[in-house]
Amino acid sequence: MGPAPRGIEKPRHPDFPERFGDRETLWTMTTVASDVETLAAGAMRWLLGLAGDTQNGLVWAGRPGDDEVDPTLYSGAAGIVITLLEAHQHFGDDRYADAAVRGGRAIAAAVDDVDHCSLYFGLTGMAVALRAVDRLLGDSAAAAAADRALDLVRSRFDGERWSDQFELLGGNAGIALGALAADEPDLAILAVTPYERTAQTTVSGVHWEVRAGMEARFHHISHGTLGIVQALAGIGHATGRPELIELALAGAADVVSRNEADRSGFLVPHSDPQHRPELIERYSFGWCHGPAGDAQVFRLLGAVTRDSAWQDLADRCWHTVTHSGLPRRVRPGFWDNSGRCCGTAGVLALACDRYAEGRGDLDFAGLLVNDLARLATVDGDGARWSNHEHRVTPSTLEPRTGWAMGNAGIVRELLRFGRAAAGRDPPYAVTWPDHPAVVTAGGA
Repeated sequence: MGPAPRGIEKPRHPDFPERFGDRETLWTMTTVASDVETLAAGAMRWLLGLAGDTQNGLVWAGRPGDDEVDPTLYSGAAGIVITLLEAHQHFGDDRYADAAVRGGRAIAAAVDDVDHCSLYFGLTGMAVALRAVDRLLGDSAAAAAADRALDLVRSRFDGERWSDQFELLGGNAGIALGALAADEPDLAILAVTPYERTAQTTVSGVHWEVRAGMEARFHHISHGTLGIVQALAGIGHATGRPELIELALAGAADVVSRNEADRSGFLVPHSDPQHRPELIERYSFGWCHGPAGDAQVFRLLGAVTRDSAWQDLADRCWHTVTHSGLPRRVRPGFWDNSGRCCGTAGVLALACDRYAEGRGDLDFAGLLVNDLARLATVDGDGARWSNHEHRVTPSTLEPRTGWAMGNAGIVRELLRFGRAAAGRDPPYAVTWPDHPAVVTAGGA
């Protein structure tokens, strides 16, 4: 593993006792912000170095050496293009804008060949990225391709769903949020309406079968109830449909009833009955299946309902996250991922949300950034991160390029932290469809 860039202090103890910005340490927040930018710029250099330059534009594989290019939001070009737009806004470097336009052209060329319609694995996420290229760079061809992608999504609706998946990553909830982000509220309503008739009543609320024929009920944001809750609440609020918000609250009530932490925390199992217990741990702490993601849904419910109880739950999620031991690898399989979906970057996003909303400082965010710096491989090709899988040998996995497990998702959060640490305006250039915007005491 490569060294941390100069100025980002490597921890002297695995418990990370140092505090970013503490007057007793060598580094000021301004120095830290500068060095985070250096790390992020190196990660962008690695990403651009892996781009394939084709007649249709720039393409990326999900990981170095893959033969098949990936246009999706989760692991491919759509997520990378959004990070290029973030880097362009942050650094003011037109190389990133040019790469975003060329990446958008390749995504547009792939639209007619993609069968999946979802936000993260298909056409809806591609449309979100294309719409962002048009909004920020004035690319009308990208706008037309986004329209074509969403027309295809609309045409493939069977009256209830688009695939066996019925949740946020691969199903209706994500399509709804992506459609709303792409200025298609009618498609968003079409996508969430089936949840009204498919909700299953529980002792405390409702939940859904998130994949056709699956016995297990998932609870969290990526594949479970809270992802559906987020779509219902977001679309209901944006389109003036209070019945969707009420259904969202019923879904949230079911999840809240499953809390197994004490009154200061919040921790709900991965699923019930436990899905694949031989492979999947009962409790997770990241964005996808843990309190780092749960808190994002509670933030949204607080903004929609103006009920402080939801922010209290978000605070309890944060308590559990910060007392879980992460980002230390407490045991094999615990916290082996630096990425946005399952790892450190997803927690960093929440830490910066809380800072922007005046609910905390940047101390824990700095701890997370220190860990990302420690784990980065830095050389002449740039910077990148390898995740780990303790069940295989060798356990160090190849670095990935995309949003979920790779550089694109990590860079996006490092840049935002760098702005916050430097006292600059921290918002993103592109609002991610399922990431609630910051709401301050004075409003949005």
